[in-house]
Amino acid sequence: MSVTTCHVKRAFKYRFYPTDAQAAELSRTFGCVRKVYNMALAARTEAWTLRRERVNYNATSAMLTGWKKTEELAYLCEVSSVPLQQALRHLQGAFSNFWQKRAKYPTFKSRKKSRRSAEYTTSGFRYRDGRLTLAKMTDPLDIVWSRPLPEGASPSMVTVSQDAAGRWFVSMLCDDRPAMPGAVNAAVGVDAGITSLVTLSTGEKVTNPRHERQDRERLAKAQRDLSRKAEGDGANRAKARLRVGRAYARIADRRRDFLHKLTTRLVRENQTIVIEDLSVRNMLGNRRLSRAISDASWTELRSMLEYKAEWYGREVITVDRWFPSSKLCSACGTLQSRMPLNVREWTCACGTAHDRDVNAARNILAAGLAVAACGDGVRPQRSTPGGQSSVKQEVVPPPRSRAAARPRG
Repeated sequence: MSVTTCHVKRAFKYRFYPTDAQAAELSRTFGCVRKVYNMALAARTEAWTLRRERVNYNATSAMLTGWKKTEELAYLCEVSSVPLQQALRHLQGAFSNFWQKRAKYPTFKSRKKSRRSAEYTTSGFRYRDGRLTLAKMTDPLDIVWSRPLPEGASPSMVTVSQDAAGRWFVSMLCDDRPAMPGAVNAAVGVDAGITSLVTLSTGEKVTNPRHERQDRERLAKAQRDLSRKAEGDGANRAKARLRVGRAYARIADRRRDFLHKLTTRLVRENQTIVIEDLSVRNMLGNRRLSRAISDASWTELRSMLEYKAEWYGREVITVDRWFPSSKLCSACGTLQSRMPLNVREWTCACGTAHDRDVNAARNILAAGLAVAACGDGVRPQRSTPGGQSSVKQEVVPPPRSRAAARPRG
């Protein structure tokens, strides 16, 4: 099998163990980053509210210089200026997304809830001989190199963070050329569900490990302990909050590891992967299934498939969310009038017996290949036999209802 390469930007994340001095320096940096972000956001909001004036990054950068010269904000000079400037750039990006209607209005960062992180560009760190030293520090970070950086690669950006479980991480953005296996002819349709996390058009079902359910008792106990601690009980409440963070981190780590292994296998074994464009946000409105849907993490699954497909030269095709994959017979094209969620197996009028999820995955694959071949529509004809339409049709979403938001579990 021939191997080719492509040029991508890739982040490599490692855990590290700071000294007491480094931890104190980074904690101060996190606080200053949050302070500068909130002050710049307040200044831009006030300028727009009172004078209808849009303040850009250059103006906030000049404000930062002035803030550092004041007595009450002189502590901003004690940390590296690079993460502070990056915070202003992130705020500029948040406003750009807001003006272009891609996101809501930026919100203030909270000391307790917001992510504790600081971003360093090349002027804010030194990387030599496998040792990373940040600005304002004399000693390199004690990094656990769980995997090597690409040969000859040098980080172009470094992000240091601390999660709710108290763990420290450093993420290095590098230029990488991942080895791509040669093209294969296989194509697969993927139907997402709850009982089976994914069902493939080959008939394979991948069981949902339900990581949150497995650790639900442990998480509930940690949260009960935290709720008993009074707000003023500083040390004990901090310990209880840390136990809750560790419970959540265990769930997230196991879920992410499982999704990485699954998506890597799908991308390596198939040239074309067809998925549904699920509206997960709307599905979370179903109060009976919202917890299970969140635990399945379909959005992260899709994200991993898309960026790994780009790395390895594969193709991910998305079919319309209103495509009735479960109600359509993959053998004759008959469209059933209704298909309740409790119906897991059914027999078509043509005599073909179907497993609901396998049939849906096969229909998703056929629809995706039709779109890839000729830009075909993905909605079938309303008549019974006849298969999929060869004419591009206008998709008219049905009325919104609670039933329409239910997943094909």
